[in-house]
Amino acid sequence: MLEIIALIFLTKDVGKLALAKGLKPLTWKIYTVVAWVISEIIGVFIGALIFGTDNLVSVVLIGLTFAITSYFIIKAKLNKLPDFFDNDIDNIGNN
Repeated sequence: MLEIIALIFLTKDVGKLALAKGLKPLTWKIYTVVAWVISEIIGVFIGALIFGTDNLVSVVLIGLTFAITSYFIIKAKLNKLPDFFDNDIDNIGNN
């Protein structure tokens, strides 16, 4: 339950950043959710390979770590994109 609440807040943050970059927020929110779910599944699989299925807490923590890392990767990708300047061409020379 807490994971879903955290994902809601993180997707809102990514949406705001995408809007500031002049991109569609919904697209980047979907990217965040998909990356979160896929990364968590991969993390749980790797955690099960490392710790075995008997150590469930460690497996879940590895999965959650992978999921949170996917959020930071999406956010880093957005931060690398250039900022959006609204009507910048119309304001040339109007200082």
